[in-house]
Amino acid sequence: MATTLDVHVRMCNQEIVIFDLEVKAFIQDIRDCSGPLSTLTELNAKVKEKFHHLRLRIQELEQMAKEQDKESEKQALLQEVENHKKQLLSNQTAWRKANLACKIAIDNLEKAELLQGGDMRQRKTTKETLAQTSSNITESLMGISRMMSQQVRQSEEAMHILVSFPALQAGAPVQCCSQQPSPHDVH
Repeated sequence: MATTLDVHVRMCNQEIVIFDLEVKAFIQDIRDCSGPLSTLTELNAKVKEKFHHLRLRIQELEQMAKEQDKESEKQALLQEVENHKKQLLSNQTAWRKANLACKIAIDNLEKAELLQGGDMRQRKTTKETLAQTSSNITESLMGISRMMSQQVRQSEEAMHILVSFPALQAGAPVQCCSQQPSPHDVH
């Protein structure tokens, strides 16, 4: 007979799989996105939300693993947690690559539109419009830089957690994971 903890573990695993698939779908949407930049921004907001929920479920599964009575079940769940964290890192890398490819495609499309010679409207493009487009491109590149910096920090944190798993399996306390959730994290 399944215990309440077993049911929660299965539900948590199912939610992790669902969020993982949703993240992958949004990453594919980003790969396929040809603009405008506002569409890409909306897709990125959705991906961030799904990543947040995914991280919370992985943390929840990790906590349930620590509460297991049988050591074999505990280790099996901790291995699942490690696999989910590796998949999360892989998804973050794919997300960064998809964003870069999309930004480059949008920038190239904007450049091509600017450089079309035969269209009369293009000839009447003012210096202000060109300056605004240039500013938008610069802002996009700065946004990519900020996003990449944030992703590198998150990846470093995740790698730090993954590196600490051998110590966790040996029974040694792990300092980096001892933080209590803040009152703002509770929904």
